[in-house]
Amino acid sequence: MFQSIKRIVLSFACLLLIWQLAVTFGNFNPVLFPGPGKVLEAFAELCTTGLRGSSSGITLFGHIKASMIRFLAGYLASVSLGVLSGLLLGWFPTAFAYVNPVIQLIRPIAPVAWLPFIVLWVGIGDMPAIAIIFIAGFFPVLLSTVSAVNNMDRVYLKVAGNFKLSQFHTLVKIVFPAVFPQIAASLHLALSTCWIFLVSGEMVGSQTGLGFLVMDAKNCIRADALLAVMITIGLVGLALDLLIGLFEKKVAQIWGFGVVKYEKGR
Repeated sequence: MFQSIKRIVLSFACLLLIWQLAVTFGNFNPVLFPGPGKVLEAFAELCTTGLRGSSSGITLFGHIKASMIRFLAGYLASVSLGVLSGLLLGWFPTAFAYVNPVIQLIRPIAPVAWLPFIVLWVGIGDMPAIAIIFIAGFFPVLLSTVSAVNNMDRVYLKVAGNFKLSQFHTLVKIVFPAVFPQIAASLHLALSTCWIFLVSGEMVGSQTGLGFLVMDAKNCIRADALLAVMITIGLVGLALDLLIGLFEKKVAQIWGFGVVKYEKGR
């Protein structure tokens, strides 16, 4: 644990040193490329009074709260529906064979490309951001779950047959726990993707949130505040990634699989 903290501290210290050296010795306009000190001052301003000249008087913590509500709504919906649909389509491969071409057609389309339609259908506000988050997270979880079910060791099904379990109980009590390690990897991928597209979704029509604050800082020509918001987005994303890692480890310990792997990986 101490070694991990030491590596994190040294890593960020080196980054700050390189940043400060670039500002000190580089011929940059401080308005366009501020140093760490100016960004820290802007961060304090955002936390206490909010961005000066902003159309919103909400502080940084208020924007983080608004973003987290949208993120959790979209992410949990995409994960829940993605896992459920993936289990069913993986269990019924013939149905998946018919659905898969449509999925492969829609999946490569960037979630932000749906924005004009989403705004026309549901208007501005929270829903465009939630819808984009849902689209961004749904397909990775769905396809990973289908693949995990298709590649599952058949011995699990023999065990279910020996105990004469119904299809529902086989899916819930046998298949889902067996494929969860593969699903867990897709949860990480979906989380990162959803957090990235949250910012894009909040840039359209939202009056709160970190994405809105990015655009607000840009409109105010405040590079220091913009960098402070960007760093905040990265730190919150890092915290979310650590939390889902702890969740995976806890579930692995409760269900009794993959404990050694998770201990080594963490």
